[in-house]
Amino acid sequence: MADLFEKCRGFLSDPAVAESMGYPASPSRAKALGVYPFFIPLDETEGTEVVAQGRRLVMLGSNNYLGLTTHPQVREAAVRAIREFGPSCTGSRFLNGTLALHGELERRLASFVGKEKALVFSTGYQANLGVLSALVGRSDIVVCDKEDHASIIDGCRLALGRMARFRHNHPEDLDRVLGACPADAGKLVVVDGVFSMGGEIVRLPEIAPICRRHGARLLVDDAHAMGILGRGRGTAAHFGMTDDVDLILGTFSKSFASIGGFVAGDEAAIHWIQHLARSLIFSASLPAPNVAAALAALDVLEREPERVDRVNAIADRMRRELRQLGFNIGESETPIIPIFIGDSLKTMHAWRALFDAGVYVNVAIPPAVPPGKALLRTSYMATHTDAQMDRVLGLFASVGRSLGLIR
Repeated sequence: MADLFEKCRGFLSDPAVAESMGYPASPSRAKALGVYPFFIPLDETEGTEVVAQGRRLVMLGSNNYLGLTTHPQVREAAVRAIREFGPSCTGSRFLNGTLALHGELERRLASFVGKEKALVFSTGYQANLGVLSALVGRSDIVVCDKEDHASIIDGCRLALGRMARFRHNHPEDLDRVLGACPADAGKLVVVDGVFSMGGEIVRLPEIAPICRRHGARLLVDDAHAMGILGRGRGTAAHFGMTDDVDLILGTFSKSFASIGGFVAGDEAAIHWIQHLARSLIFSASLPAPNVAAALAALDVLEREPERVDRVNAIADRMRRELRQLGFNIGESETPIIPIFIGDSLKTMHAWRALFDAGVYVNVAIPPAVPPGKALLRTSYMATHTDAQMDRVLGLFASVGRSLGLIR
C-alpha cells in the first residue's frame, strides 16, 4: 500500500523528488552546502538591523516599510491594549470576538482609503480567502494577474466560481480574457497594487476602464502599496482613481507594524462579506494588542507623511545605484527591489555571501517564481540611514563581482 509520508521523506533528502516538485534542491542538500536561506532564527530584531547566527546584519528583507515596529507610540499602544483586554479575544468576530477597537479601526481605515465601510480580518491571507470565496459564486468568474499573491490564488481556488488568468500587468490580455467571459456571468478582476516580488505598480489607469467596459468589478490588493503609494493610502489614491476601484484590500503586517488584514468598499458588499466570509466567521478575531498597534501606526502615518517620502527616496537611490553597478533589477518602481540572478543555486550562494558580509536579503526560487527566474528580494525602510545604504551598496558591489554577477 502507498504511504502518504513517502513523498515527505523524499523531499527531505532526494534531489530528484524535490526537483519534480519545482524545487531546485532538497532542503538537506542546500543545508549541506551551507546555503539554505529559509527559517533563519533572529536573536534580535530592531528594525533596520538584526542579529542572526551571531552576526549583526542590515535588514533588507523586511516589509516594515515605514519602520513603525520600533515606534514608541505603536509599541506603547500594544502594551496598553494587552493590559486592558488581554492577549486574545477567544472567539470569532461573528459571535463574541468583536471589540469596540475593531469598529474604531474599521471606521478609520474606511475613511483613510476613501470607502464607505471596512472589515478587519485576523490576517491579510484570510482577508483574500474570505473576500474571494464569499463573493465569487458558482455562476461567477474571477480573473487574476498571473503574478498575483498566493493568497489571491488560494482564495480563487476556494471560491465556487471559475478562475481565469491574464498575462502579468498586461491590460490588453485582460481585455481578451474578459471578452471571452459570458456576458451574463458576474466578473471580478483581482490585481496586486504593488507586486510583491518584482516591485512593479499595477497599470491601473489602463485596467480600470477595461473592467468597466466588460461590467467587471475590480479588487486591488494593496498589501505592499499601503504606506508606499498615494501618500500612504495605496494604489487607487496614487492614481487618483479611488472611485474606479470597487474593493481595496490591505494588511497590517507591513507598513502598519502589526498583523491582520482588511477589505474596504461600499456598504452592501462589505455587509455581504461580513456574513459569508468563512475565514472571518470561523477564525478567532484579531487580538486587541494587534488592533491597537495598527491604529497607532495609522495615527503616525497620518501625522508623519514624510516617512512615505523617505522610504521612496531611499528606493529611488537604491534602484539607480544598483542599476549603475550592473545588477538586473527588472521593472521595480517601489521599495521592493529584486536582483534577478536566474539560477537557483547561484542565487542561494549569493544570499549566503551577502549574509556573511552583513546584509540580510530574501531568496525567491521556484516554485515561488518561474523556472530560471530566481532572485534576491530586497526591500527598504524609511528608517534606514544613508550610512547603512552606503555600506550595503559597497557590499553588493564586492559580492556581485566575486560571484560574477556584475563586472
